[in-house]
Amino acid sequence: METTIARPTDAPFRDDAAAQPRASVTVNVVYLARLRDAFGRAGEVLVLPAPAHASDAVATLRARGGAFAAELAPGRAVRVAVNHAMAHDDAALHDGDEVALLPPVTGG
Repeated sequence: METTIARPTDAPFRDDAAAQPRASVTVNVVYLARLRDAFGRAGEVLVLPAPAHASDAVATLRARGGAFAAELAPGRAVRVAVNHAMAHDDAALHDGDEVALLPPVTGG
C-alpha cells in the first residue's frame, strides 16, 4: 500500500535557513606595518559570533595572548579600518568585510 502525503500548493515557499539570522560573521583581517611583523603574517580569515563589531574583532585577537595581547592592549595606538574606511569600535561587521589594523606610522 502506497501512502501519499498531501502538500498544499497554494502555500508560499519559505526557506527557513534564509529567515534565520546568521550565527557568525567571517571577515578578512589585514595586519599593516609593525603588526605584520609582530604577528608573523600579513592577514587571516577571522570568524566572529554574530552580530559583530570592529571591537569584537580586536578583542578576539587580543584574547589569543602573546604578541596579539601586547600589540592590541587597551591604550595602544592601533586604528581600525573597515573596507578601506577608518572605523569606530562600534562599526558593524558583515560577511566578507576587510578589517585592517593600522599602528601609527611616520614617514618623511
